Amino acid sequence: MDLWLHEFGRDDDASIAAYVAISNECSALDAPFWHPTTAFRQQMQMTHGWDGEVGRYFLVIVAGAEQPVGVVGVYTSNYDNLDQAWVELAIHPDHRRRGIGTAAQKAAFDACRAMGRTKVGWFGWDNGQTRGFAGATGFEPKSVAVLRRQHLHELEPGLADRLYAEADSRTLDYELMRITIPTPEELLPALAAATAAINDAPLDDLELDDEVFTPERTRAFEKAHLASDFRVYRVLARHRASGELSGLTVVSVDGETPAIGHQLDTSVVTAHRGHRLGLLLKADMMRWLRDVEPQLETVDTFNAESNDHMVGVNERLGYRVMARELQYQVAL
Repeated sequence: MDLWLHEFGRDDDASIAAYVAISNECSALDAPFWHPTTAFRQQMQMTHGWDGEVGRYFLVIVAGAEQPVGVVGVYTSNYDNLDQAWVELAIHPDHRRRGIGTAAQKAAFDACRAMGRTKVGWFGWDNGQTRGFAGATGFEPKSVAVLRRQHLHELEPGLADRLYAEADSRTLDYELMRITIPTPEELLPALAAATAAINDAPLDDLELDDEVFTPERTRAFEKAHLASDFRVYRVLARHRASGELSGLTVVSVDGETPAIGHQLDTSVVTAHRGHRLGLLLKADMMRWLRDVEPQLETVDTFNAESNDHMVGVNERLGYRVMARELQYQVAL
């Protein structure tokens, strides 16, 4: 098959428009619950990334086709997991079951290999399309993540206040701090250390090193999100006796589409677990967002299916399962 990947940059408006159109048409079929992306959001991702590290983006081109037939994103980090790359691949529904996906995946893996990466992960919604493609190429899932969504206006009235009061009665040794970004400079080292507690989340059969969080990376995350027009809220827990930051939760609100929010990290430092801090932090975040982002309609979160504790917290907070995501990994 005469197929190649056309890499493009953040200033290529035509390619960005094609990438967004294909991504949204694939989601409309495979994941109609997924919020459509936009040219602005794609350009921001290509300019700022998650924390200043930007991915590489490609259109899948097949000789004889009038338009691109698919999209590929490749993501790596130079903070940690220096042998790992992640590939996001989608083929337009009109061009599936012709071997294009297999050929495009091989080309994407070749790009990862050329970058010096020796392991590649990829993911897809748990449906016949993903399972069929994985089976044809010999892959077995290494982990399962679950997308859950809060529909804020459908929640039981007073739910956040009730759960906050329940957890607060168990956490008298802690005080909460609400902060928006940028975080005060003096808090960054402690915040980075507390964020690293997320490394205790289960990986199942994925082979990954711990993520490395430094004050510089934390600041880079904040700069990238501010520049990309996200509003970011953090609730921190501090141990009264020691002054140690004991846990945190983070939510971002999309400035372009402010009805949409994303639950990012929630972590509790090992020595402070067992006190309902996770529930307290997330319930207080709901109370805060109710006041400062009243237009917010949904908040999405992903958790490993095996992360029983956080799944239990999220279900008490009214999150409902939207879909499962199958995650794969292969050594090149």
